Amino acid sequence: MNITNYNHTQKPGTWLMRIGLLLLAAALLLTGYNLWDEMRANTATQQTLAQMPQPFPAQSNTGEPVIPDYILNPDMEMPTVEIEGNNYIGTLEIPAFELSLPVISQWSYPRLRLAPCRYTGSAYQDNLVIAAHNYRAHFGSLKNLYAGDRITFTDIDGNLFAYNVAEIQVLEPTAIEDMTAGDWDLTLFTCTPGGQTRLTVRCEATETALDGR
Repeated sequence: MNITNYNHTQKPGTWLMRIGLLLLAAALLLTGYNLWDEMRANTATQQTLAQMPQPFPAQSNTGEPVIPDYILNPDMEMPTVEIEGNNYIGTLEIPAFELSLPVISQWSYPRLRLAPCRYTGSAYQDNLVIAAHNYRAHFGSLKNLYAGDRITFTDIDGNLFAYNVAEIQVLEPTAIEDMTAGDWDLTLFTCTPGGQTRLTVRCEATETALDGR
């Protein structure tokens, strides 16, 4: 009787195929997670916006606009409203993308998953810096802005600040001082894909709360 010996050692091509399938599955899982995270961030943004107050600038008894407190005291803290345990300083509008985004008062990595955050500065002192993830629902489209595009920020008291995009820069992740350097009235920044650099949008103020906006 002939006995045939089977070689159970698998060919290298089989292992390569299995590794390729595992990598493909991992890529699909990562893509699925990223899509879910984008949807979650967008839902959180919309839910917060629905709870944001809709303030109106105060008027005197004569109907004339009242001089905002920050004009008299630009060093004052920006007022906040608490929503779901986080304090928000106002709403950022980017008309080019039809984006309306609540802005959290202080940044942290967990908060950045909910909404853009104030990184440093104040709209009252013309040095506000806002950070956000590169979700499409947040700052993922900043790279598509052009010089002259309009951006507005409305604080909790209803004071509206208007800006025009002046420059778009790419900074290294460690360039902390560069991020806050310069005489820029508003800076927006986010990570580029992979987190290798920081896409940074520099803006100049075009109007103040007393310019009849």
